[in-house]
Amino acid sequence: MRHRNRLRDTSTTTIPLEKETRDRLRLLGRKGENYDEILRRLMLFAEHEEFMERQYERLKDKKAFVSLSEL
Repeated sequence: MRHRNRLRDTSTTTIPLEKETRDRLRLLGRKGENYDEILRRLMLFAEHEEFMERQYERLKDKKAFVSLSEL
């Protein structure tokens, strides 16, 4: 992930955070990760979780599926 960051536009921005939030974010980081990398990893995880939740909701909708015996 670090290598890809070097190839992208290096423009940065400042996001105001409370110190407690910054400290919690730092605790979620892995050795050598910067805040951008931590946030990107967490966003990927959140997107995956959201996708999986949508799939689970679809599975609960029995009307969306046809049983094999009906085929």
